[in-house]
Amino acid sequence: MRGFLASSIGVATAAALALPLALSTPAPAAPSQGAAAPVAPAGSTQSLLLAPLDPAAERSPGVPGMSTSPRLPETRGLAPREVKRFSLVGVVWDDAGTELFGRVQVRTRAVATGTWSGWQDVETHNGEHAPDLGTRESGSGRVRGSTAPLWVGDSDGVEVRVRAQPGAPADRAGARLPAGMRIELVDPGASGPVTVVDAKNGASGASGASGASGASRAIAASGAADEPEGDDKGDLVALPGMTMETAESSSVNVPLAALGAKEITALDKADTTADAVADSGLTAAARPYIGPRPRIVTRLGWGADESLREPGFVYTSTVKAAFVHHTASGNNYACKDAPAVLRSLYRYHVVSSGWRDLGYNFAVDKCGTVYEGRAGGVAKAVLGAHTMGFNTDSMGVAVIGTYTSTKPPAAAVKAVAQLTAWKLGLFNRDPRAKTTLKSGGGNRFKKGTSVQLNVISGHRDGFATECPGKLLYAQLPPTRTSSAKLQGRP
Repeated sequence: MRGFLASSIGVATAAALALPLALSTPAPAAPSQGAAAPVAPAGSTQSLLLAPLDPAAERSPGVPGMSTSPRLPETRGLAPREVKRFSLVGVVWDDAGTELFGRVQVRTRAVATGTWSGWQDVETHNGEHAPDLGTRESGSGRVRGSTAPLWVGDSDGVEVRVRAQPGAPADRAGARLPAGMRIELVDPGASGPVTVVDAKNGASGASGASGASGASRAIAASGAADEPEGDDKGDLVALPGMTMETAESSSVNVPLAALGAKEITALDKADTTADAVADSGLTAAARPYIGPRPRIVTRLGWGADESLREPGFVYTSTVKAAFVHHTASGNNYACKDAPAVLRSLYRYHVVSSGWRDLGYNFAVDKCGTVYEGRAGGVAKAVLGAHTMGFNTDSMGVAVIGTYTSTKPPAAAVKAVAQLTAWKLGLFNRDPRAKTTLKSGGGNRFKKGTSVQLNVISGHRDGFATECPGKLLYAQLPPTRTSSAKLQGRP
């Protein structure tokens, strides 16, 4: 059986497959007095095998002592049980190429009250949020099939039931479920508060991370920041108490922010344009349409455990389009919990689903805060795993929540417009325009097909899916207009 957990720091043995498993991240040693505090998100993932819940469904008609009723759709799950604390759930299975035709439901017990929730549905169609077929990431041998994750809050009990859908495709005889199904229970761990850093003027918040100092600017960035496959070459200098993986991730945002910055501060349009012109060497007249840079919480700011992801970064040649998503993880979170939700999504994508990093390039919470997603630099063309078939030459922006029947908050929609006005502007893209991308293969467009898409598209424009939800998708036309206006386009 293929290994079910993969990360850059751990490998599970095959014998553990039948037992509850917790994969924890050890905290680094405490820094010396006065050193920058490291991020120590001691998160974990429990992976529990789902067992048959309906033995009668396996009985064969015509056999003495066995049921003569037709074979029932397969059902698997877990009886109610106490487990270690967790906040996000999802179901995974061995073969990423096998689709789950059925219904997944969970009940959880809240730590604060000790009460059980009602049954909650988990979105089963999640394969379209994935690396492109034929890429190194998709062919790593670690990628597994998965449902969307569901944020349930601080919990210590779980019950699961997964029932195959009657009338599944003919090649799925007897309405069978995928092999190797497991429930993943993700604990996001803890993280320190976000520090405000003025990247332009070098001012900082109370915790004292300075602006882009001479030392951080003089860093010889690793070859991972420049080479498509992200090999580690050259010297990388970390601050005291900072892991090399964290330094690698943080350094690619210099000089937008200092090494170790927990956020990249907002700039007005004039300063944003001036900085972009200085970085590119072009004249101001050549880059007039760049929106103001929004405030962005970095991976260090939301507490990413950089030891989980694969080392180095993978880039695409440019950014021609932005695909808008919802995470389909539910709306039952407070804005203060958004960093924990992100840490959980990150863990689910890497440890449970087998991806190299968080799939989305950016995330936006319901209060409009923008977060750095996949590592590699917020101003760079980082290859994501968000829109199967169209990850090349695009970026993925995920609004945290589910917006099929819930209207997205105005603050979140505004943040998407601000983010796209800036990032698309860096690559000279008009948010109101059309662009052409070549499909890498999917359920809507065959591999190699040239497809005309809006520069700001919904996930469903490139793949047959409900994402980003009906009500968020309806906000894309005004978002294109707002984004172009922020760029200063006539």
